[in-house]
Amino acid sequence: MVRFYAFLQNREFLWALLLVNAAGTVYGYIWYGSQLAETPARFLPFVPDSPTASLFFVFVLTAFLLGKNWPLFEALALVTLFKYGIWAVVMNILTFIVEDGLPWEGYMLIASHLAMAVEGLLYAPFYRIRGVHLAVAAVWTLHNDVIDYVFMMYPRYHSLAEYVPQIGYFTFWLSMVSIGIAYFFCLRKTGNFPKEN
Repeated sequence: MVRFYAFLQNREFLWALLLVNAAGTVYGYIWYGSQLAETPARFLPFVPDSPTASLFFVFVLTAFLLGKNWPLFEALALVTLFKYGIWAVVMNILTFIVEDGLPWEGYMLIASHLAMAVEGLLYAPFYRIRGVHLAVAAVWTLHNDVIDYVFMMYPRYHSLAEYVPQIGYFTFWLSMVSIGIAYFFCLRKTGNFPKEN
């Protein structure tokens, strides 16, 4: 495990991960382009869920490369990377079931969003999250669910439109699980994680 943690801290690997996440963030905002064009200005920060999650992680990686920790971004990244990573995987699998197949972009989205969920967890040992940071991340995440499923700003999967109430219910509990995972890995005192970058 020591070698594995050392690899995660390798500056060349951090740079590569930063570039991949930055590119994915840009692609994600482009993917949301048509929906953002129709979104009222007050809701704009809450619509592009996955690219905003990867943007949070871009800030986390930037801090690591500077030899620092930005714990609020770490909390936001951990919770949202896991939540929206898993959410997108499930939505694309459901789309596959409903439509009896996916375009190649769907399989790419499954792989990239699964990687999002994993990378957030992999770096959890290096985060410096405190209760206040997780509380802010929890409010952001649950507020985003309200925007998505009360004000109906959720990401559009047209073939799943008839299942929006069930998806909203699933999304709320996925948020709760994601917050719980962040608590487990970063606030629960186990003494198992390295404390220096």
